[in-house]
Amino acid sequence: MKIRKSPANSRTYTLAVMAAAILLLTACDSQPEEVASESTNTTPAIADVAPGSTSPGTPQDPAGEWAFYGGNNGANKYSALDQIDASNVNRLEASWRRPALDQYYTDLNPDQRFSANLIAAPIVKNGVGYYPNGVGLVEAFNPGTGETIWVQEPPGGADGLPGAPTRGVAYWSEGEDRRILVQRGTYLYALNADTGESILSFGNQGRTDLQLMPAEFERYRWGGAPVVVRDVVIVGQSMSDTFSNKEAARGDVHAFDVRTGELRWTYNTIPQEGQFGTATWQDRSWSYTGHAPVWALFSADEELGMVYMPISSATNDMYGGHRIGDNLFSQSLVAVDAETGDRIWHYQMVHHGLWDYDPPAAPILMDITVDGEEIKAITQITKQAFAFVFNRETGEPVWEIEERQVAQSDVPGEVTSPTQPFPTNPAPFDTQGATVDNLIDFTPELRAEALEIFENYVTGPLFTPPSIAVEGGTQGTIQLPGSQGGADVQGAAFDPDTGILYVPSITSPFVADILPGDPEVTNLTYVKGSRRWVAGPQGLPLFKPPYGRVTAIDMNTGEHLWMVPNGVGPVDNPAIAHLELDKLGVPGRPSPLLTKSLLFMGEGQTNQRPGGRIPFDMPVEIATNSGGFMFRAYDKTNGDVIWETELEAGTTGAPITYTHDGEQFIMVAIGDRVHSPEFVAFKLQD
Repeated sequence: MKIRKSPANSRTYTLAVMAAAILLLTACDSQPEEVASESTNTTPAIADVAPGSTSPGTPQDPAGEWAFYGGNNGANKYSALDQIDASNVNRLEASWRRPALDQYYTDLNPDQRFSANLIAAPIVKNGVGYYPNGVGLVEAFNPGTGETIWVQEPPGGADGLPGAPTRGVAYWSEGEDRRILVQRGTYLYALNADTGESILSFGNQGRTDLQLMPAEFERYRWGGAPVVVRDVVIVGQSMSDTFSNKEAARGDVHAFDVRTGELRWTYNTIPQEGQFGTATWQDRSWSYTGHAPVWALFSADEELGMVYMPISSATNDMYGGHRIGDNLFSQSLVAVDAETGDRIWHYQMVHHGLWDYDPPAAPILMDITVDGEEIKAITQITKQAFAFVFNRETGEPVWEIEERQVAQSDVPGEVTSPTQPFPTNPAPFDTQGATVDNLIDFTPELRAEALEIFENYVTGPLFTPPSIAVEGGTQGTIQLPGSQGGADVQGAAFDPDTGILYVPSITSPFVADILPGDPEVTNLTYVKGSRRWVAGPQGLPLFKPPYGRVTAIDMNTGEHLWMVPNGVGPVDNPAIAHLELDKLGVPGRPSPLLTKSLLFMGEGQTNQRPGGRIPFDMPVEIATNSGGFMFRAYDKTNGDVIWETELEAGTTGAPITYTHDGEQFIMVAIGDRVHSPEFVAFKLQD
């Protein structure tokens, strides 16, 4: 542990030491139905909320803390704080800034490199902020000034500095034992929340090895945030989208004892011999197929003792001829007992996935009232722009989900699922299907050019399968939404007082092309091709706007209340500038933050060319999924912009809010390849 002053602030080293001192003083195989319950499991009995936690689906702690990555374990991204409101938000200004890497580390290695994509969102607990920095090490700071309180020692000194950013940390406490849990590289660390020192009784001298997959497979990695439920801490993992062979490591979920670091349970995301679900894998393909990790984020219900896992796609994500069947539990929402890891219920949202339609964000816990019935619900938003809503105790759909026939693949060896699930309510929140009706039509000339581009690809409605890119023929399938949504890891925000869900999403097509595998390098019959973003005419997108939006949905009825573009978009493109169009939105994938009266949201990460920002008249292959520099406050009731400010770079992490010494702050990470990543904290100024 090191205690230092922040290089961006003027307080003395002595003050930082005093702050730390104060902290020390305070203190059986069968074909499953879509929803299935384990016959040997029942919903756990209601128990007391775990130490150091808040109940899911409820407003933020009244003390003004932000104690979890998503606000609470239910991933609401909501706070009941209302010091900043529509009447004074125009007085919001940057109060302090904090770099992605504390000076202590740059003193250790002045040439230390780190990612421009600072994806972390801090937590604020007991008057202290914590986050994983640009290389994944934890820094503790004063949330009122941004000053450093302590930083985590890199294992091995300067040699242990190289690392990758992660999204967040978890907090747990029991009496005077207060811990920060963080995953970095192949280890899960437990740190003293007051001092930053390793808790030596946890694992092996303060860390537990996460490299549990066979050595012949890839090295463990993840970019998420651990979740603590009762006395276990749970982690997922990230795995490469490049598949060398049909054999691969599974993306199993692991839970560890929060006190000792011992492995408590492992959930096989692809079922193994004798486990429920193997019948959905023909020819024992479960025995060698891999991946299907939880690369996104978990949510949990402390009272029910349940963890909700959005499990992603299996090997290979665009060709499945070697894994015929529905392939549980890939692309499924699975609820497990937090203490045992036993499956309680599941729902598969994509059968035999071929579209990279992973459930990309933590499912959101919400208590809603539908037709007079109070329901403990959970909502999973998806890349395909659906919101699947279930009873979180039983897994029963709140509204009917229909199995509808979809297009079938003509790729040799592929066997597509004949149907896919479509929620009947709420309606989709973004454009679905690469169809003629969805092509841009700003002018007849642009429409004609769009049609000409369109003819080079296989096209069709949602779930049109990937296709083989043919020289002189079609170049693959245009998929809309693309592999980054629709919705994505940015998630959504839920207001427990009004029952309204706010979903950011993007309209961004993607070419799903596959090529014959080279038998000298792979045993996959087909492998992914270019997976490129498809450009439209004259530097414009191919499909109609908005290209980034936010949609408000009443979750008591499923009704869409309003939708507005997020960002101005390519209105200045020479081909349409004369039309003087209103906002078209930008596809930057920003995370939302909800307060008592306002919705805060940026425009997402800004992609950069060396030496400058991306103009909107450059080719869409380059500009697609680039955000913008604005950070805004929207009126929750109608989507009107009440306040906005231009930042030096786009928002990269999820914004948070908290109070410190009676003042409310809004804090968000920004950065790109031109502007060094940092946190910016806003508060009201006189």
